[in-house]
Amino acid sequence: MAGIYIHVPFCRQACHYCDFHFSTNTKLKAQLVDAIVKEIAQRRNYLPTKSISTIYFGGGTPSLLSKDEISKILDALRSHFDVDDDAEITLEANPDDITADVLREWKSLGINRLSIGIQSFLDEQLKWMNRAHNAEEALSSVKSAQEAGISNITIDLIYGLPGLSIDEWENELARVLEMNVPHVSAYCLTVESGTALGHWVAKGKEKPIDEDAANAQFLNMVDVFSQNGLEQYEVSNFGRTEFYSQHNTSYWKGVPYLGLGPSAHSFDGKNRGWNLANNPAYIKAIEAGETPFTTETLSTTDRLNEYIMTGLRTKWGIDFQVMRERFDFDFEDQYRDVIDRIIEKGWASLTDGNLVLTRKGLFRADGIASDFFILNHED
Repeated sequence: MAGIYIHVPFCRQACHYCDFHFSTNTKLKAQLVDAIVKEIAQRRNYLPTKSISTIYFGGGTPSLLSKDEISKILDALRSHFDVDDDAEITLEANPDDITADVLREWKSLGINRLSIGIQSFLDEQLKWMNRAHNAEEALSSVKSAQEAGISNITIDLIYGLPGLSIDEWENELARVLEMNVPHVSAYCLTVESGTALGHWVAKGKEKPIDEDAANAQFLNMVDVFSQNGLEQYEVSNFGRTEFYSQHNTSYWKGVPYLGLGPSAHSFDGKNRGWNLANNPAYIKAIEAGETPFTTETLSTTDRLNEYIMTGLRTKWGIDFQVMRERFDFDFEDQYRDVIDRIIEKGWASLTDGNLVLTRKGLFRADGIASDFFILNHED
C-alpha cells in the first residue's frame, strides 16, 4: 500500500498568512501538467510497491486544473501503478471554483473526496485573509457538493484570527454542524517570516497571535466536535470514524508515498526527498530527462524522532511495543520521568501500552514531542 501526492503550485491570490506566491498562468499550467506526467514515468519505480490506495491533489489550488488536465494525470498514474478500485482520490478546492458542472466532471474522473478551503464563515475575516470567496459562497460550495452526491467532504477552518471572539468562533462551529460535513481540518493561524502578516507583525502594524484566545478556541472546538460525533484523531483533524482522511493517516503512520510536481516531498519507507520548488526550473529539468529530486537519508534516530512527533499528534499515540520492535528502543523505561510529569499535568494518559495525549496535551503536542526527541540511537 502506498500513496500519491500531486502538488499544483498555482493560486489566484496570495493570502496574508501564506508565503505562496505562484500565480495562475495558462501556458505554464499546461507545461506543468505535462512535466508531472513525465515525472510519473521517470519515478514509477520509486515506491516499494505498485499498489496505490490514495491519490491527493494538493496545492496551491488544484481546482484550477481543467477536466482534461486532471484526466491526463490520472491516466498516467493508472498506466504506471496499480490504483485500487476503491482508492481515496482527494481534490483540494476553493469554494469559488465549485459549480454543478465541475462537480459532475470531477465525479466522472473518479474524484471521491473534496477538501474545501473555507477558512472562515465571517466575511470580515475572509477579507482580512485576502480570500476570493465570501461566506455565502462557502456555504453554497458545500451544499452543491452534497447535492452532487459527494458525501466525503472535509473543510478547512482557521482559528486564532485577530479579533475573533469566542462567541463568533462558537457560531462558526455551529455552522459546521448544520452543514453536516463528516470531516474538518482546523489550523491555528501562525505568523511566518516572508509573509505579509509576518512583516506587519514585525513592524507593529498587526498584533502577535493571542495564544490564550487561540487555546480557548481550540479547546472549545474539541469539546463541541467530540460531543457531535467528530472525533479528534489528529491535532488538527476531526472526523467521523468512516471519514478519516486515509491519505493523511498514511503519512502519520509512515506509509510510503510519492510526491509529484514542484517542491513535492516523497518518502520511500526509509528515506525522504523533495523536488525543486521553482516551477520553470522543475519543468526544464523534467523535459531534459532529469529528476529534480534531492534525497535525505534518514538515520534510525531520524526515523525514531519522526515516529515520536507524528505519533503524539494522533489519537493512537506512541506504541511502546512498536518502539521496541521497530527501533529496539525501550521508550517507557528511558523516559519514565517525563512520562510521569506530563501525565501529572493532565497532558497525557497511558492506554493499552500507548502514550496518548489528552485534549489539553494535543494543543502542546509539538513542544511535548521535543522533550522526547532522541539525540543518538543507531542500529
